[in-house]
Amino acid sequence: MTEQKIPKRRQIRELVMQALYAIEISKDAPQHVVDTILSELKENGADFDFAQSMFIKTISHQAEIDKRLKAKSEHWDFHRIALIDKILLRMSLCEILYFPDIPPKVSINEAIEIAKDYSTESSGTFINGIMDAVLIELKKEGVLNKTGRGLLETQSKKSHT
Repeated sequence: MTEQKIPKRRQIRELVMQALYAIEISKDAPQHVVDTILSELKENGADFDFAQSMFIKTISHQAEIDKRLKAKSEHWDFHRIALIDKILLRMSLCEILYFPDIPPKVSINEAIEIAKDYSTESSGTFINGIMDAVLIELKKEGVLNKTGRGLLETQSKKSHT
């Protein structure tokens, strides 16, 4: 019996998505959600730190993130976008803006793959379209702060313009 290996970071992102969903639905205190949903990651400090950081940054920068997402989803009534899709869009943009060591395409692809498992049939295409538009805008603005292998494309284009 062959079992499909799910990347560890994807599993962490799925837990963060569940934690963000819990906040949206229950309005619990963020620390309570961390203590309940993300607690299984505590045995590996790096995994827990990544999950908690993504969770907290997505919440604390939600106004800015939503503003950018709304600008690129003008043909959609933002409050009517499926909640899981909205959460995945927020997480993906949070990674792009606040996690300099993660390539933007990884952030987008992870959101698409998670959407395929947790949301509607068209969610992956929807997320891809919105995030590609946001990424193009961020590159034009020159606000991407990405360093390291696989991230140099963004930096070298920026430095040559």
